[in-house]
Amino acid sequence: MRFKLTIEYAGTRYSGWQIQKNARTVQGEIARAVAAVIESSDFELYGSGRTDAGVHALAQVAHLEAPSSLPPELLRRRLNDELPPDINILRMEKVRHKFHARHSVVGRSYIYQVSRRRTAFAKPFVWWVKDDLDVERMRLAARRFVGFHDFRAFSDADPDETSTDVLVDTLDIHEDEDLLVFHVEGSHFLWKMVRRLVGVLVEVGRGGLTDDAAAQLLISGDGLPARLTAPASGLFLERVFYEGDSRDVSVRPPVTVLRL
Repeated sequence: MRFKLTIEYAGTRYSGWQIQKNARTVQGEIARAVAAVIESSDFELYGSGRTDAGVHALAQVAHLEAPSSLPPELLRRRLNDELPPDINILRMEKVRHKFHARHSVVGRSYIYQVSRRRTAFAKPFVWWVKDDLDVERMRLAARRFVGFHDFRAFSDADPDETSTDVLVDTLDIHEDEDLLVFHVEGSHFLWKMVRRLVGVLVEVGRGGLTDDAAAQLLISGDGLPARLTAPASGLFLERVFYEGDSRDVSVRPPVTVLRL
């Protein structure tokens, strides 16, 4: 039986999604729960893609192929009983065997949250930027990254990636109380690409870069995007899109930072 799992998690305590030796990961925790519930290690658990250490997910997708006769909802509840409280399976449904959590993906979206003030409650889920930020300048620069570009300068070398060309469909900045919510959607994303885009846009907002200079980084590859990488704490994998999925969904920040 093959199941599609939609999962939310807080990544603060984990070394990313993918199973690693001698490290606690989200996939590892779910695999442990599956083995406990079905009383077997004969199963396949495959995610839509990796998230790095400290990165969160609102709707990560995985497929599970396992010898279980339990109804999907009962299996979901039993798995959640075995999982730690910062990992939660939201939905579980039977799918055809041709569905693959990674290979069937047609797009992804991410949210990144910047707090404009110190917050006692949302610290694990935001990047607090102390400087005043010019949001309109940031929006102007963000438009320069929309479209089909080579984002090699915004990523580290990754043996799993055969191309550094990425189609960015949208890159918007929303204001919600004292949060700036960056929303980016595209065909796929390179390792650390979203965090480096946010870091560059924040530098524009600080006045350290013009929008022309920011766009030039796509070509120059001088190492500045790497030095400006935003911390993992503010990044959320928002959605994973498959054929037929609606993309007309409003952007909702995962946390709230009220304006004082």
